[in-house]
Amino acid sequence: MSMPHGGVLARVLRKASDIDAARRVLRTEIAGLEALVAGLDGAFAAAVELLAKVKGRVTVSGMGKSGHVARKIAATFASLGTPAQFVHPGEASHGDLGMIAENDAVLALSNSGDTAELAAIVGYTRRFRIPLIAMTRRHGSSLAEAADVKLLLPASAEACPMGLAPTTSTTMMMALGDALAVALLERQGFSTSDFQRLHPGGQIGRQLLRVAEIMHGEDAVPLVRSGTAMAEAILVMTTKSFGCVGVTDDAGTLIGIVTDGDLRRHMSDGLLGVAVDTVMSARPKTIRPQALAAEALGLMNALSITSLFAVDEEQRPLGILHIHDCLRAGIA
Repeated sequence: MSMPHGGVLARVLRKASDIDAARRVLRTEIAGLEALVAGLDGAFAAAVELLAKVKGRVTVSGMGKSGHVARKIAATFASLGTPAQFVHPGEASHGDLGMIAENDAVLALSNSGDTAELAAIVGYTRRFRIPLIAMTRRHGSSLAEAADVKLLLPASAEACPMGLAPTTSTTMMMALGDALAVALLERQGFSTSDFQRLHPGGQIGRQLLRVAEIMHGEDAVPLVRSGTAMAEAILVMTTKSFGCVGVTDDAGTLIGIVTDGDLRRHMSDGLLGVAVDTVMSARPKTIRPQALAAEALGLMNALSITSLFAVDEEQRPLGILHIHDCLRAGIA
């Protein structure tokens, strides 16, 4: 058997070396996260308590790689119901301190805790008694000493082979920011409807749409009373264009449905003269208006039907949802 060509062997060895490097980085950062978990204490609870009481915004700041993480943390806070903003520390001393109000709190990120550019923000918080949370590795740093609450990162090795590039430290900051945001979410009772209100666009927003938001209501709902002649029921079906008509009793409760399939099964010369009750299918499948539209789509697919009546607790029709409404809304 011939040996691999030298170039091929070199590529194989480089690939193996690249994968080894990736595994080393990931294991180093995982070790940092495990140390972070083990070191969580009352300071984290104090930070959540402080942030939960903020009546304004949470201003997140940091320089360099910590600044990039700070932007992400601010965005996560905002998307999960905690009003937040990022203020660049370099711009703060040139007017952006005005973005921080007395009802706000500041979360400052610095691995060393002695980032010179943060001095203006730190001094501003102390002057105007604005709560300050520090996220840093060094307990005795200027940032940690000035803060009301210190979130200390464990002394973990950076994944960079030189031990210089922020890697493990920024991963821990990112994770700790997520932990703060989620803890606040759970404390404040942030719901899926709140989430959808803040995420109206994109796939997440579409998946959180409620039936009530895309259903047809009021005069668009095809309904007839029990005892109505099929001639009138077919006219309503044709006019409303949903391929069905709901049947209600005298109290307005939905008791049946007539579909195109029902018409085909009962086709006869006398069909137009009989009462709708003789043709309808009793106890039709329905959906709650506050149910997710994705749930309604799944139900229609499972039952091989194209429409669902949305009803209240007394089974009174409030609207109707067609499968095409779900597809137009981007739910699939």
